[in-house]
Amino acid sequence: MPGKYHTDDIPTLIATGKRADADWFKDDTPVDKIATVLGAMANTLGGTLFVGVGPTGMIEGVMDGPATMDRVLEGALMLEPPLIIPIPRAVVVEGKPIITVHVPPGMPNVYGLEGRYLRRAGSKNVGLRPDELRRLIIERGVTSFEAEVAPATSLDDIDWDRARNYARSLSSLGDQEVEIILERRGCLTHFDGDLCPTNAGILLFGKDPQRYIRGSEITAARFAGNTMGDIFNREDITGTLPDQIRRAETFLADHLRKGVQLGSTMERTEELEYPMEAARELVVNAVAHRDYSITGDGIRLFLFREHMEVSSPGGLAGPVTIDNIKEERFSRNPVIVQVLADMGFIERLGYGVDRVFSLMEAQNLPAPDFAETAGGFKVVLHRAADAQAEVATAIREHVNKLVNGLDVPLNPRQEMTLRHLQNSGRTRITNSDLQNLFPDVHSETLRRDLADLVTKKILVKRGQKRGSYYMLAAETERK
Repeated sequence: MPGKYHTDDIPTLIATGKRADADWFKDDTPVDKIATVLGAMANTLGGTLFVGVGPTGMIEGVMDGPATMDRVLEGALMLEPPLIIPIPRAVVVEGKPIITVHVPPGMPNVYGLEGRYLRRAGSKNVGLRPDELRRLIIERGVTSFEAEVAPATSLDDIDWDRARNYARSLSSLGDQEVEIILERRGCLTHFDGDLCPTNAGILLFGKDPQRYIRGSEITAARFAGNTMGDIFNREDITGTLPDQIRRAETFLADHLRKGVQLGSTMERTEELEYPMEAARELVVNAVAHRDYSITGDGIRLFLFREHMEVSSPGGLAGPVTIDNIKEERFSRNPVIVQVLADMGFIERLGYGVDRVFSLMEAQNLPAPDFAETAGGFKVVLHRAADAQAEVATAIREHVNKLVNGLDVPLNPRQEMTLRHLQNSGRTRITNSDLQNLFPDVHSETLRRDLADLVTKKILVKRGQKRGSYYMLAAETERK
């Protein structure tokens, strides 16, 4: 197989026309033109160049195969930095020798020619805009957004109580001053003679990270159906990255559904629709590895009826691809990864993806799906179509009947509250009843659950203060 394409496939490929990952030239094409295409392919998704093909796609062949290969390699080495590619190969197509040159995807650098940086756009080579160039440099690991000085910030923007607590947890670094520890970790750096916060420092220890790094938040939502709709529970999670992870865990605990069997005495067996640790790992990975230089969007944690999605801005970094994501290790944010590891959120050497596979398999759930989107990266967990899922579905169907078929998002406690009303034969429920049913849940959380059911017109409140109770709205309408 010559490069990406089998010899027999080349005529068919050429007949379809030039595109982002395939181009061709005559044998006498200047070296700098060859270099331009190779650099643009390397800055995009790779591709294959054929030399010895005319502009209309006619196979013309080359006069001297070794000499043409030398000119191709000369073009690759003209780029800055030099582009190291597999050795070009000579193949015979329609009885004539041509040279095939393969540029692999995921090259480790950003390649320029005489100060110009290009990418492929269809069959053309176009200049990278400054924002595209900067993002590509960060994605390829040439430089790091997290290590840059956070603009318009000073040491006053660091929460020093939080920083000191972190420093005290690092017994391996001894009794060094907190500023020294943060500098060694990459959270502070010297600029114009002053010690200043880096972007990583603001994200991890800042008083108000979103003020300086826009888009650095998590949008969490639970939707009633399998697609985004108008009815949902949403929480915008801001603050430092450690705080975001903790609040996202709380959101998951509140909104992941359980497969539940409930009797009139509330005896129950329950299992989350996804392993909590798997869901948590996806959130932690998104927080640790997203591209924070992209300010137009944040991380999205979306729960649907039959699947959950965690989306993050920025594609896969460095050499990581969909195919090697379980084995390959690379981080665009090594400072953030290290500090989160110090805090116990992640294992420094195992970024959690392989663990998600194991956790899903242990619960007899499908393996996660990974996809690179136009602006980022998405992981999807799917529910199993087994008896446990059927139980949860039956509960939801019953709840929907109670609310006249209106499909609304409810958290697991709310579902169990309504099921309790059905199984117990009671027409009303109080805050005290709920506290007995959920002894480990804070009373204020239970109060909010009931208030939310009233807002959704599922329950109605009767009475005042200690004498208040809640009834199904459908029951009150019948009375």
